[in-house]
Formats: sequence, C-alpha cells, structure tokens
Amino acid sequence: MNQTQIEEKGLALEKAIAKRIRAKRLEHNWTLDQLAKAAGLSKGYLSQIENEDKTPTLGTLTKIAFGLGIDAVSLITGEETKWKQEKFSLVRAGERQPITHTGAAPDSVYESFSFNKSNRFMDPYIVTVSKQFSPKPLMHEGQELAFILEGTNEFYYDGQTYIVQAGDAMYFDSDRPHMSRSLGPKQARVLVVFCNPLRGE
Repeated sequence: MNQTQIEEKGLALEKAIAKRIRAKRLEHNWTLDQLAKAAGLSKGYLSQIENEDKTPTLGTLTKIAFGLGIDAVSLITGEETKWKQEKFSLVRAGERQPITHTGAAPDSVYESFSFNKSNRFMDPYIVTVSKQFSPKPLMHEGQELAFILEGTNEFYYDGQTYIVQAGDAMYFDSDRPHMSRSLGPKQARVLVVFCNPLRGE
C-alpha cells in the first residue's frame, strides 16, 4: 500500500466515524448540544467532527462514546461491542482488537484490550509506532502512561524531544502537544494507557 492509498484509507475512516457519531446521536434523539454536554465537548467542536471538518483524537472519541453509552471501538470499527458489567475482564493475547487512531500516523496500529469492560477509568493499548510522526501533534484531555516494550522511540512533548528505549516509561498530561515515531530498523511497540478524567464523574 503506497502513501496515497494509506491517506485515502484514513480519509474514508474519518468519514465513516463522523457518520457513526451522527447516527448514534440520532438514535438517542439527541441534539448536538445534548451530546456535547454528555461528552464534555463544545457544541461547535462536535458539529465540526460530524461534518468532517475536524478529526477527533482517540481521547475525544472515548469521551463521545462514553457520552453515548457505547465503546469507542464500535465508533471506529462499526461493530457493536456489548459491554460486560463484570468486575473482571480477561483478554487473551490473540483477542486484542486492532483499531486505527484517526489522529496518528497512518501505519500506527493500536490494539485494544479493554473493549469488553464497561465503567472503566483507563483505556490501555499496545501501540505499534509508525516510523513517521503524525500529521500534527496530538492534544486531548486526560493523562497518559507510555511504557516502551521494544524498540527505540522518538517522543516529542510540548517543545522537547526525548529518545526512549525498551524499559523506559513516560507519564504526562495529554493536553500538551505530543507525538512519537519509531527509530531504527523495526517499529517500536509501546504499552499506552489513556486516563479520561470524565470516567471518574
């Protein structure tokens, strides 16, 4: 797949996500204002997402999904995920669900292993990091923990650049510009845990 095909695939995904958000909102018979309040977003920003003028980050999708009472993965894949109410959730190694993060570099892969647990405070992923930076730095509410599992990663955060390797860990506020890329012959793999402040409300 060449760069043009990757970009076209990304645009198609963004369009599909925008349609799913609107469809789910209308299923609730909600106005933009009602969903915006439930998700903790501004009405204008939500409107831009639905009209494909803005690309939502994974953190924003999580907030929208939480407001709708669904899982963020279903907004990305289009497949309904039934939330489990049990206190305990086990996801085997081969059961992680790969998703595409709309704000990340096109060939980054996010594997979710919290998709079948409701009322969670965290969203953990195994991320295979692209060898190129995302089109623009990511910014969203919440905090993140990133633990480098393998490889070497160049991490940009709020004007500073850090080179991190297997065994290194970073904990940071997500509302500052940040992005990363793999260095070396192989793509780095990172355990990333997002914490959405709305989950505690």
